[in-house]
Amino acid sequence: MTEYRIKGQTGEWEVILGLEVHAQVKSKSKLFSGAPNDFGAEPNENVSLVDAGMPGMLPVINAYCIEQAVRTGLGLKAQINLHSVFDRKNYFYPDLPQGYQISQYLDPIVGKGKMIIDMPNGTTREIGITRLHLEQDAGKSLHENSGKYSLIDLNRAGIALMEIVSEPDMRSPEEAGLYLKKLRSIVRYLGTCDGDMEKGSMRCDINVSVRKVGSPLGTRCEIKNVNSVRFMMKAIEFEAARQVEILEGGGVIDQETRLFDASTGETRTMRSKEDAHDYRYFPDPDLLPLEFSQEFVNKIKASLPELPDDKKARYISEMGLSAYDASVLVADQATAQYFETVVAKHNPKLASNWITAELFGRLNKAGLDIENSPIGTEKLSGLLLLIENNTISGKIAKVVFDKMFETGKNAAQIVEEEGLKQVTDTGAIEKVIDEVMAANLDKVAEYRSGKDKLFAFFIGQVMKLSAGKANPQVVNELLKKKLG
Repeated sequence: MTEYRIKGQTGEWEVILGLEVHAQVKSKSKLFSGAPNDFGAEPNENVSLVDAGMPGMLPVINAYCIEQAVRTGLGLKAQINLHSVFDRKNYFYPDLPQGYQISQYLDPIVGKGKMIIDMPNGTTREIGITRLHLEQDAGKSLHENSGKYSLIDLNRAGIALMEIVSEPDMRSPEEAGLYLKKLRSIVRYLGTCDGDMEKGSMRCDINVSVRKVGSPLGTRCEIKNVNSVRFMMKAIEFEAARQVEILEGGGVIDQETRLFDASTGETRTMRSKEDAHDYRYFPDPDLLPLEFSQEFVNKIKASLPELPDDKKARYISEMGLSAYDASVLVADQATAQYFETVVAKHNPKLASNWITAELFGRLNKAGLDIENSPIGTEKLSGLLLLIENNTISGKIAKVVFDKMFETGKNAAQIVEEEGLKQVTDTGAIEKVIDEVMAANLDKVAEYRSGKDKLFAFFIGQVMKLSAGKANPQVVNELLKKKLG
């Protein structure tokens, strides 16, 4: 576990974190209506009479959204409840036209589960999942360009949300960030949510409290609707420090809901925190309890893809990759697909190194993701082939790779145009070695008198004189003979 402590005047404080992640279900229509679930539509374009809360309109459950929730629960190694109930969560807000939200409370569709996160030091942490429940999203209040009025857009109202609630098992901003990234990776693999936080299809509420190490849990504050991993980590850092400062000053923490202001890096009060009884939950009279069979669950389970943890284990056991490299490759589904296409033709460690080090380094610098890489799988495969058959050295390959990234040309074309083929002819290499030795007779004498470390100097000089084209293995063998 990552040791994250806040040092106060009275000693060290521990941070206790739990996350409530709202993930929009990937579906064509909403949870209880046939209105389309499209991002980017004009305001109030995707709204049915049900979504608008018109009198007499009855919700009809979207069976596909139920499948997606079960699919996600299975991906989280969680208990699937064959009996669940939809409740009305009663509260007033202008963008909640019904005056209540259809959600789940005591009987959610998914129960306890777990997630394994990989820590940077090579260890793993198990984070408990409390539950996953389905609910409908609210609309959106717009305050720009409207003078003294707030405008309401109900396009989002009624969209199916999976609220995934963790146990308070995280102890640092870093762990919370890794948990959220892993959760986003899993739902993307499953195809149950696109995980796009910028578009709001995944949002995070953070429960933060602090305590002296080993003491009982403190009063928590909830930070609402954080829409990026980076902002979430900043919000935790600020909020934990704020709570420590209050407690060490003799104050008490009020249980409240807060917002994170990205422009200032601070949290601020939104409202006092409600408890369950404030919402007056009761079973929705328009919806029967949800019942399905174990066969239904088994059928969905049989259709699951290979998930990140299983893929990582296979890369380690079958391909001999390190745990770190395997974790990097499986973190994103597009990266894993890219790797698997390349590794079908090449050595796994060679393919992994060129993707995780060389390709990722250039993509990060250019601000691109792997799906928009100027070097596709075929082009990388072409480069690796030239390395494997000794047409070019690893050093020259990096030069070629840069030119591929800049121009979009394939490796063989660049090598041919620029005369970069590796020299393997022993006669030509011997000639270069003779020149280097003749120019450094003093160092030859020193080497022969026992200064073995000078061997690296001769290697470097030969490679320099050959413009990096000499085959390193041949150079090594011939130098040993000549110097000996």
